[in-house]
Amino acid sequence: MSTVRAAGPGAVVGALGVVFGDIGTSPLYAMDAVLKTTPDASRAVVFGATSTVIWLMVSVVAVLYVRLLLRQDNHGDGGLLALLTLLRRDRRTSPRTRRVLTTLAIIGAAAFLGDSLITPGISVLSAVEGLEVAAPGLARFVVPLALSVLIALFLVQRRGTQAIGSWFGPVMIGWFALSAGVGLAAVVRQPEALAVLSPHWAVLYFAEHPHTAFLSLGAAVLAVTGAEALYADMGNFGRRAVTRAWMLVVMPSLLLTYVGQAAILSEGPETGSAFYALVPTWLALPAVVVATAATVIASQAVISGAFTVVHQAGRLRLLPPAHGTVRGPRVYLPVVNWLLLPGVILLVVGFGSSAALASAYGLAVTITITVTSLLLTVRLAQSRQWAWLAVAVVVLCVVLAVLVANLPKIRTGGWLPLLVTLTLGTVMYAWWTARAKVRAASRALELPIGEVVAQVRARGGELPRPDGTAVFIGHDHQRAPLALRMQLENENSLHRRVVILCCRTRDSPAAGTDSTPAVDGAGADVGVWVVRVSIGYDDDFRPREILAAAALVDPGLPGVLDASYVLSEARVALEPKGLRSRARWRIYRLLDRFTSHPADLLDVPDATTMIVGRRVHL
Repeated sequence: MSTVRAAGPGAVVGALGVVFGDIGTSPLYAMDAVLKTTPDASRAVVFGATSTVIWLMVSVVAVLYVRLLLRQDNHGDGGLLALLTLLRRDRRTSPRTRRVLTTLAIIGAAAFLGDSLITPGISVLSAVEGLEVAAPGLARFVVPLALSVLIALFLVQRRGTQAIGSWFGPVMIGWFALSAGVGLAAVVRQPEALAVLSPHWAVLYFAEHPHTAFLSLGAAVLAVTGAEALYADMGNFGRRAVTRAWMLVVMPSLLLTYVGQAAILSEGPETGSAFYALVPTWLALPAVVVATAATVIASQAVISGAFTVVHQAGRLRLLPPAHGTVRGPRVYLPVVNWLLLPGVILLVVGFGSSAALASAYGLAVTITITVTSLLLTVRLAQSRQWAWLAVAVVVLCVVLAVLVANLPKIRTGGWLPLLVTLTLGTVMYAWWTARAKVRAASRALELPIGEVVAQVRARGGELPRPDGTAVFIGHDHQRAPLALRMQLENENSLHRRVVILCCRTRDSPAAGTDSTPAVDGAGADVGVWVVRVSIGYDDDFRPREILAAAALVDPGLPGVLDASYVLSEARVALEPKGLRSRARWRIYRLLDRFTSHPADLLDVPDATTMIVGRRVHL
């Protein structure tokens, strides 16, 4: 069931500003890329290519994302990893199937992060290139100006975007009004261009130019870039607001713009931008300004999406947890921000134009959409929604065709997102599998909580109990943290008051009513209390706040204002056999070395926090 949220004008405008920046600015470069693959610019070819773009947009965005995926939410949360948690949580999913689905999701998430490198560059470049039309003498400043805009965008990330965020919606409304207006003007001059809304033009195009039309699918996918944001940002605005923004504003504007481009292009070949060919000379410079502002918003949405994906992946143990800040629904991760910035700069300088970047762009987007479509078909099959499953399978076939059509791009720039996807996917898979092995080995060394209490009770006065309170933090509701066993066996002592805080992360964004901590005082007679709590993967684990809430549940819980915190740490000791195994463990150790300090991630005081480590043999 989808979470119902208010879908008033404010929510719709907010969705326009955050969700639709990328897909809304696709007319700046999509038709240019498509027409580069066509044999000529005849009326039939232009109409056929435009009809292909429009119906691909309808199939992928309107049907796949708006109609199907927006209804597959995890307690209101959306996105590829949220869909994965739904699949993993289903009891009918076998462990082997969970492993396959998680691997697929890793590939999709890695492709999305690769897309996050390219989107800011191609979006801003395509907008600033309007200077070549508005003021040809400034053409040499296109790349420097684009770099300046992008650097400024990344620099403001650490300060948050709430102040400018309130302008996102109005700016995007201005952009959609501009693009729809210039498109409508062209349609009024040549109303026969409305014929491209009929799919028969796409059918004729494929019948007369099958090879070219098929390859043009690889460029047509640029018209659906940003579709993943529809699903990923559903948790911020709700399904109704996103759907209404698409149906009432975005889709009509995009249709008018693409039909207008078909009208102007069918009059004769254009050597410049198809979008700026729609813009009158007197409006060219203001259009560049509005387009640049819109592409900055599109870039911001993708960058924020990268933060969210890495944050969610860390909570789902697909990546190390990254230290960052959460400002309302928005996550900021410094390490991701400063890794993206040099990558985007290198791409803009290396490719130099949006047309050159277009070859590298479509492949990463298509991989993400393909993985999302595959996971959706599994979800619909699980829930036995046979009618919608049939629709999803048809759309999946279209998406797979687009994926195959993108493969020739590997030679002309597509190798870049493919390389990024393979690299990041390998890193995520290595961390996920290695971390699972380490966690299983650590759990085998941990003692059941009842056994720990029994040991303390049996040893009675023989066990030294220095004064004070110690909080041992673990992640299993049934077993005591490894540090507690080591304290008993190696130090042969235990604080007079011990609180075992067991936190379990659920496969849902928020724990809801389950977030209330439960206090088990069965060992209170020997000074041992157990506090159990569940959190969602989007929730912050803050031990001090949880223990304060637990004290309200059970006033007998000892105060932890001056408590010491004890964390467990496992160090891997093994001699891996085989190249694959050695590579995986080297990746794991490298990532583990740069993982944020546990005290920073848990927000516990450094001065009173102790990390107890043990070598785990695998």
